[in-house]
Amino acid sequence: MKKLINAPEDVLVESLKGTALAHPELSVDLETHVITRAVPKAQGKVAVVSGGGSGHEPLHGGFVGPGMLDAAVAGEVFTSPTPDRVQAATKAVDRGAGVLHIVKNYTGDVLNFEMAAELAQMEGIEVGTVVVDDDVAVQDSLYTAGRRGVGLTVLLEKLVGAAAEEGQDLASVVALAQRINGQGRSMGMALTSCTVPAAGKPTFDLPEDQMEIGIGIHGEPGRHREPLAPASEIARQLVEPILGDLDFTGPAIVMVNGMGATPQIELYLMYGEVAALLEKAGVQIVRNLVGNYITSLDMAGCSVTVLKADDELLRLWDAPVNTPGLRWGA
Repeated sequence: MKKLINAPEDVLVESLKGTALAHPELSVDLETHVITRAVPKAQGKVAVVSGGGSGHEPLHGGFVGPGMLDAAVAGEVFTSPTPDRVQAATKAVDRGAGVLHIVKNYTGDVLNFEMAAELAQMEGIEVGTVVVDDDVAVQDSLYTAGRRGVGLTVLLEKLVGAAAEEGQDLASVVALAQRINGQGRSMGMALTSCTVPAAGKPTFDLPEDQMEIGIGIHGEPGRHREPLAPASEIARQLVEPILGDLDFTGPAIVMVNGMGATPQIELYLMYGEVAALLEKAGVQIVRNLVGNYITSLDMAGCSVTVLKADDELLRLWDAPVNTPGLRWGA
């Protein structure tokens, strides 16, 4: 295993220390592993909290800041944060108008955020929850009951964060989050596995001439394995299941996301292939993201996310955002 680390057991805390030094606009609690804004939003506004296992950076800590999250809770690599730490984050950012939990559909995350919400509500904090389950690759997996939560999480955090920032109430923010989750889909693939520092070896074996279609973000194997193909064919295998699951005719926000080890030149090449397929299918790309936004450590590969857009979502998308991982108009 070749990694820029000192000891596997210290990776998370040492990474959080580096995050704090690099971003003075963030407040990092090394005890609870909670990242918050150094300057909280105004009293009377809904706060937005997300989190999960580490190893998906910039998700979630890289999206803390004006226009997106108020707090992110970091678990150990690919391990859900404990309920008490999610509760600590919820309590830290509550501004008196309630807190939205954005939870990816992995069993540990769902259970721990649910317990944290109950604890927060016992302290008088109103909590709303959305469980993101946008992955069309598999119905059930090693980590989930139902579809996995993957790339749509990034778009949802941006849009819901903007709504909370402008002062929408908790019921409205929850309804928006659920609507976004219902009209977005994702699909991913891998050229290599990833290596969890504590394991010291790849999560699964993938020969040089093979690729895995339909992977998750924790190194889970996907729908099937097949011989490596040109980018145009890979794009087709990612886009077709998405279009087959929901009618995306009309305007859409599209993300081509790197899994951690894929260079930007290849992601832009893939975006060109994806855009051509979507255009042919009657999908009008009105906004896009291309880059590494929700990763799986050092996995090479990519994912595609498509979200049906409307005037409200585009207005929220264009609203200013100022975080380490996403920034415009600020």
